[in-house]
Amino acid sequence: MANVMVTGGAGFIGSNIVDLLIEKGYNAAIVDNLSNGKKKNLDKRVKFYKSDICNSNLKKIFKKENPEFVIHLAAQVNVRKSILNPEFDANVNVMGSINLLECCKSFNVKKIVYASSGGAVYGEPQYLPADESHPINPISPYGASKHAVEHYLELYWKNFGIDYVSLRYSNVYGPRQDPFGEGGVIAIFAGRFLGNNVPVIFGDGEQTRDFVYVGDVANANLISINKKADTKIFNIGAGIETSVNEISEKLQNILNSGISPVHGDAIKGEVRRIYLDVRLAKKELGWKAETTLDEGLRKTIDWFRGGLHERTKKGLFP
Repeated sequence: MANVMVTGGAGFIGSNIVDLLIEKGYNAAIVDNLSNGKKKNLDKRVKFYKSDICNSNLKKIFKKENPEFVIHLAAQVNVRKSILNPEFDANVNVMGSINLLECCKSFNVKKIVYASSGGAVYGEPQYLPADESHPINPISPYGASKHAVEHYLELYWKNFGIDYVSLRYSNVYGPRQDPFGEGGVIAIFAGRFLGNNVPVIFGDGEQTRDFVYVGDVANANLISINKKADTKIFNIGAGIETSVNEISEKLQNILNSGISPVHGDAIKGEVRRIYLDVRLAKKELGWKAETTLDEGLRKTIDWFRGGLHERTKKGLFP
């Protein structure tokens, strides 16, 4: 089977992708600096390199592993941090990706599957659902940096023949998502409810997102490795608009929780409403989200409950 390198492979989404690759017989190697990823997420059968994509030693890892395919998820993913420190955001997301692309060029990588952001590159949508032709108008440095890399991918494809697919994810959720970050409202709320703490909804809670289960996202990456498609950019989401208030209510019902969230100030740089048109991925990749939101929430809660005693004992629920 083919050799696949996964950057950010110890993270929430990356580790789920790696598990699927291993299940399907691929040889997977992970590059992750563990700034967000965790070694406990790793399958023991994969090779792991603790390294930053900005590091010059990345070329040595490529030489050793000789990957045919690269799935690129390593990134600075915090919208708020990108606003506070746009230089750091650009250095990791843009310069780190260029370093990766140079390695791909040097070692004849066939194809890169890139994790872009359908929630950040379109900005405040001019129409809904947002399709891949929607104007690009990011309202955070994070969104700008994720989109910038798509241009470099196209340049390296046209100039050096490195094929690519850019998957613009909506809001991904599921097992292994960190309840401490700012990007995963489902994980954060689940952690708060299970820890008997009050969740905070920023703003009025009527902001909407397109929530897609991580197992479906992993499958989109697997399909993208081998599928020959004329189109290079695909939205990956459920194609359903759901408010933060609805998520809170669903989790409360699943958990039979009597805890009610409180409301805090809205966050600057966050999109008010977004959900994606995912028909192109279905048409050209043969992919669609198979997991309903209710089913995915229950799977996520089951995973959190599985480690509830250990996490609570260690104070790991915020």
